[in-house]
Amino acid sequence: MNQPLTVSAAQKAGPKLTASVSAALFVALLLMPLLHLLPEDSALHLSAYSLTLGGKILCYAIVALALDLVWGYAGLLSLGHGLFFALGGYAMGMYLMREASGDSLPAFMTFLSWSELPWYWYGTQHFLWALCLVVLAPGLLALAFGFFAFRSRIKGVYFSIMTQALTFAGMLLFFRNETGFGGNNGFTNFRSILGFPITAPGTRVALFIAIVVLLAASLALGWALARSKFGRVLTALRDAENRLMFCGYDPRGYKLFVWTLSAVICGLAGALFVPLVGIINPSEMSPTNSIEAAVWVALGGRGTLLGPLLGAGVVNAAKSWFTVAFPEYWLFFLGALFIVVTLYLPRGILGAIKREKAE
Repeated sequence: MNQPLTVSAAQKAGPKLTASVSAALFVALLLMPLLHLLPEDSALHLSAYSLTLGGKILCYAIVALALDLVWGYAGLLSLGHGLFFALGGYAMGMYLMREASGDSLPAFMTFLSWSELPWYWYGTQHFLWALCLVVLAPGLLALAFGFFAFRSRIKGVYFSIMTQALTFAGMLLFFRNETGFGGNNGFTNFRSILGFPITAPGTRVALFIAIVVLLAASLALGWALARSKFGRVLTALRDAENRLMFCGYDPRGYKLFVWTLSAVICGLAGALFVPLVGIINPSEMSPTNSIEAAVWVALGGRGTLLGPLLGAGVVNAAKSWFTVAFPEYWLFFLGALFIVVTLYLPRGILGAIKREKAE
């Protein structure tokens, strides 16, 4: 059985070199927010737009990494991870809306003539409870969905279709005004987080650093799982589930754990995405977003951990450029990219590099 690319690369290059490269990349990311604090007339000043764009791409990279854990290692292609990302964002958005409105109802509830908060909004004025919701909302949904799906031995394309239907149903639900989540407008007009102005340079810097720390922690966790016995069981589950069952393993528990863990990581990424960008609405649950996440993983190389990060960076950087220069051609480019990757790079960029080195 082939080892993950990150593990084999570490064995060949040596732990010191791998640690040095990882540390250099980590330091480079941490320098970006420091450049934002420089005076605006400085040649090295990083604009708020660039910092926000970089933070968005890093949040998407975390989603790609989370998807790689279930698709690249367990062989479960999810087309619904956008739902978990949005649920974490909405949980944080509820806290931000309560902080912006103070003792009054959120502005959209006043506009819709609501007289009191719904029961599921209680306690959201507390940051710690909001953090609990960030973990519990996507985690419990993934746990419930995964329990019944894996118990029924649903896999392959049927599992993918069900996850896509799940995120589409969530999007339709959150679009409704009576659900108490702002309808199609969602949450916006945030003012502060933990008492700090949300548009202040210092707040942006703190959010960006938090995103970098979450990315590093997620990568370290994924690396630890890949090198453990649990990771080897996952790859065996992906490659030959029936043989694994004959060896006495019950795949349902392994699938459910990595599926729920992946959903929680997506929720945490969404929670950091919302205060940085300043808006969350049901469009984040669109099945198209989840399909894009699969493209990021496929382009970079699934089952490689680092590949999805590369794919998310390349695709979202290209999207930022295309939607400005040629907005009408972006979807054509995305479709062509997916076809090219499927036909000529079935293992992604890092997978192709690994194959060339092996030859």
